[in-house]
Amino acid sequence: MTASSKTLIGIDLGTTNSLVAVFTDEGPRLIANSLGEFLTPSAVGYGDDGALLVGRAAKDRLLTHPAQTAARFKRYMGTNHEMTLGKKAFRAEELSSFVLRSLRADAEAFLGHSVDEAVISVPAYFNDIQRKATITAAEFAGLKVNRLINEPTAAALAYGLQDRQGESTFLVVDLGGGTFDVSILEMFSGVMEVRASAGDAFLGGEDFTDALAMELGRQIGIKPEDVSREDGARLRGLADRMKVQLSEAPEARAEFALKGEARPVSITREKFDEITDPILKRLRLPIQRAISDASLRADDLHRIITVGGATRMHAVRQLVTRLFKRFPEYSIDPDHVVALGAAVQAGLAARHKALDDVVMTDVCPFTLGFETSIQVGEGKYEHGQFSPMIERNTVVPVSKADIISPLHPNQHEIALRIFQGESPFVKDNILIGTLHIPLRGGPKEDKSVELRYTYDTSGVLEVEATPLATKKMERLVIEGNPGSLPRAEIENRLKALSAIKIHPRDQHENAALIARLRAAFENSLGDKRQSVGRLIAEFEGVLSRQDVREINEARRNIDQIIGNFERDDVF
Repeated sequence: MTASSKTLIGIDLGTTNSLVAVFTDEGPRLIANSLGEFLTPSAVGYGDDGALLVGRAAKDRLLTHPAQTAARFKRYMGTNHEMTLGKKAFRAEELSSFVLRSLRADAEAFLGHSVDEAVISVPAYFNDIQRKATITAAEFAGLKVNRLINEPTAAALAYGLQDRQGESTFLVVDLGGGTFDVSILEMFSGVMEVRASAGDAFLGGEDFTDALAMELGRQIGIKPEDVSREDGARLRGLADRMKVQLSEAPEARAEFALKGEARPVSITREKFDEITDPILKRLRLPIQRAISDASLRADDLHRIITVGGATRMHAVRQLVTRLFKRFPEYSIDPDHVVALGAAVQAGLAARHKALDDVVMTDVCPFTLGFETSIQVGEGKYEHGQFSPMIERNTVVPVSKADIISPLHPNQHEIALRIFQGESPFVKDNILIGTLHIPLRGGPKEDKSVELRYTYDTSGVLEVEATPLATKKMERLVIEGNPGSLPRAEIENRLKALSAIKIHPRDQHENAALIARLRAAFENSLGDKRQSVGRLIAEFEGVLSRQDVREINEARRNIDQIIGNFERDDVF
């Protein structure tokens, strides 16, 4: 393919898997990783040689080396939570940066030149702190974020490109590994306009896996939290595989190796629906809220589109079908569609000639405001009230202003606490920042302040406060939030991350196969375990001879053999 020396890539940074794509003259195109796969598991871990592994090799080591491997860290973006790999603790931003760095390397290998700018997708319901954490992760990976795009908006772009001159109103149901989003969009004459978004940043397919792991543990008389980390990781891995099987069959059966004994487990769709019913019920409210905010009825929607691997679950498709009395669409692979849409947005940002007639608008998915007090008597105030500035589902970019005043004439400062949420009380909303506004003059001087909120297309909030008496503006592009990293700390961590040895991309296939073989050894018993052990020894011997052609041939042969073992479902 032909590519300019300056290329924007589109990235779907997912909880379970991540992808990278680029917009070409033929449209958006997914980029395969070093294993020839489009899906790169969002997993990071240390290999036996001390180098950092990313992707499938790390995911397989979750079963054999859980103390040296991490996954599902997207949910901790923008928090102080750290995950320990070996002896070192990492924040979610740092772990995500390793995944981004791997995707960037795949893109550079495909394009034939360096890449330093990207459009990255985020859940529509990510708050300001989580969005800034995503930008920080990209910075750690050496990438400038051109724009953050909401995941359902990206999916709509991918679908809208197929029929850009059509007119329709469609709802996107996006259930990924760790997040759930719903968006309603209108498309007409090449213009795609988001009408409403809603969601839950802590609801996804991983919750269904956790519920199934608990059920399988009950069947064999153990609790996941009471077994070793290795056995717990294997039990969860088995639950994930059986969950996938239920998407294609009414029942899934397997065996779990525990203390040298193969114990049978099984699950039917009916039982799976029963144990996950509380999770399914949580999907309803965001769907209903989005339709209400768009001032529409279910009958007004022309198309229902499902996005995210978790929408393959029979129970989820059944729920959507019941709610809208029609089958949802999934003509584009649910795992691929967000990355393809992010590539379209990258093409728009790069002003690609093939997208001259496409226009995209988006909305603020949640209400942004500040804490205020209401006077309830002479000198008495009710504190902790939420005053909205930008209402949810306002078209962005948007800028709104208001005049605020201190409670008391002798005040020398206003500590403006900035919140995101829908509750009338700030205690039930999310604090995303504090701006200190100095006030000059005595008690008789005007201490009013013009307050301005500006929310951009990447979903990043800027707050400006200008005292009318001094005209000296205080500005906050929110930093110092709970859970966010200050600039000095970002610089320190950048230096530390640059010193970490990353496993070479051209050796990733070998590392991935070794991790896969060891996982199969852990999960097998008897003759199969001995066979896998011989394969490990054989491949280690081939690697030691360092003959590239011999290594490639051995890898292909062993890959086929181990694939047959995995299909036997003995875990």
